[in-house]
Amino acid sequence: MKRVIVSVINDLVTDQRVNKSCLALQEAGFEVLLVGRRQRKSPPMDVRPYATRRMKLLFEKGPCFYAEFNIRLFFFLLFHKSDLLLSNDLDTILPSYFIARLKHVRMIFDSHEYFTETPELVHRPRVQRVWKRIEEHIVPKLDEMITVNESIANLFREKYHIKVHVIRNIPLRKALPPRSDRQTMGLPADKHVLVLQGSGINIQRGAEELVQAMALLDDCYLMIIGGGDVLPVLKEMVTTMNLTERVGFFPRMPYAKMMAYTQLAEFGFCLDKDTNLNYRFSLPNKLFDFIQAGVPVISSHLPEIERIIRQYDLGLFIEDHRPQTIADTIREGLSDAERIMRWKHNLGLAAQELCWENEKERLLSIYQHYE
Repeated sequence: MKRVIVSVINDLVTDQRVNKSCLALQEAGFEVLLVGRRQRKSPPMDVRPYATRRMKLLFEKGPCFYAEFNIRLFFFLLFHKSDLLLSNDLDTILPSYFIARLKHVRMIFDSHEYFTETPELVHRPRVQRVWKRIEEHIVPKLDEMITVNESIANLFREKYHIKVHVIRNIPLRKALPPRSDRQTMGLPADKHVLVLQGSGINIQRGAEELVQAMALLDDCYLMIIGGGDVLPVLKEMVTTMNLTERVGFFPRMPYAKMMAYTQLAEFGFCLDKDTNLNYRFSLPNKLFDFIQAGVPVISSHLPEIERIIRQYDLGLFIEDHRPQTIADTIREGLSDAERIMRWKHNLGLAAQELCWENEKERLLSIYQHYE
């Protein structure tokens, strides 16, 4: 049996795309070893049907962290047997590429986003240049790669003239937990429940304006589930604005538990701003999570997200990010029971098509070429 080592820079626990990739590799006949890192606040690792390894590092952020992680990953890959390397995102590509060349093994690159245009890099041009040089040095030398949607795939195709496969971040249809009730989950029974979720609740994604909008919605309760760099700001806003009865924070949690909360929401939000290429062409996991959970969506006008929502008729769009606009859009969505029923019906149809059981077949066809 051929062995694949899958590398990703996070702590593995909540990365559903990587988990599904590992399961698909296993189904394709590979022995899988997934490598990431363990942070001080990382949740315990759940049981997986494949091997995992989380490296404990001295640094958790900044240049020293990236340097330490890449050096540690290089030596890990050097001293562990593999027939194939799967590198997830640009921050693992350098050691994977060097080891693939050194040991004459094959390599796959899966870009979960347009990394060099994330807001964290756009506003730090010197750091951005470093990552662009890494990308420009390695990606053109690959025969093919994987990414998350056609818009980002086209950017790579046009820039590097390589074959790019699209595998979307779509959840398993069968992963949905049994539906619970609000009282069991500790949610208010007398309010409309809304949800914002994800591991990247960061700046320029509309979270601040959504929290401000809650000051205008006394009959609504917003669940914020997950992690991200803007969470401390949001928590301070909630305290300052006296919104503790209208906004609740829930930490990162296993997928099934998160979806148990998500299913109880009346609207989910995809409010990224068109401030950089990465956000403009995003197609986030949470959109498909909302679809599987049967939750209508309120979104900003971003092309990949808008295409799905309009194709299946699954919700509404905000015209700008002013808190008043967001509140008015929520009110509009909650006001029409007949339209909500239509959205719910359409979500059920979309969930049957937009599930990993269907998407996986394309990924398996890619992996079969590496057997």
